[in-house]
Amino acid sequence: MTSTQTPRDAALSEIVAATTRAVDTDPDNAHALFRATGSGGEGVRSAIRIGRHDVLVDEPPALGGADAAPNPVEFALAGLLSCQVVTYRFWAAKLGIPLDDVQVDVEGDLDVRGFFGLDDGVRPGFGEVRLVVDLRGPASEDDYRRLRETVDAHCPVLDLFRNPTPVSTSAPA
Repeated sequence: MTSTQTPRDAALSEIVAATTRAVDTDPDNAHALFRATGSGGEGVRSAIRIGRHDVLVDEPPALGGADAAPNPVEFALAGLLSCQVVTYRFWAAKLGIPLDDVQVDVEGDLDVRGFFGLDDGVRPGFGEVRLVVDLRGPASEDDYRRLRETVDAHCPVLDLFRNPTPVSTSAPA
């Protein structure tokens, strides 16, 4: 840990260094598999298992749910928001840019005509997603601009939102 590094940044820097060493030793160490499984429940609720975590997904009453949990597109926005926070923390530590706090707000516009099949010209997903990122700390505006550009280039969930990802679906008989 350097004299200007916080314990959190030192720990993140060590994770980056250890991962870099592991991938340098064997490029197959770079590959990770993430998995979720779930089933429909009462109404439009879904019970989801993500690793060791159980998550409930529901819809608001206007879409047939009881609003007992966030809906799928809210989880997508939460995934983007949380990935941004993690990516900012890791890259600030890696670049040696002091970052006291990162606040992220995200919102997305969704036109339900696509979901309900009312207009085939309207996509069922978000038409636009907006992120507002507030970085706080003693670094210069140039350092935070460089950090934003780096995070935009390396945030996995932002990449999912910005680029098509091949998805295959199977439904065994």
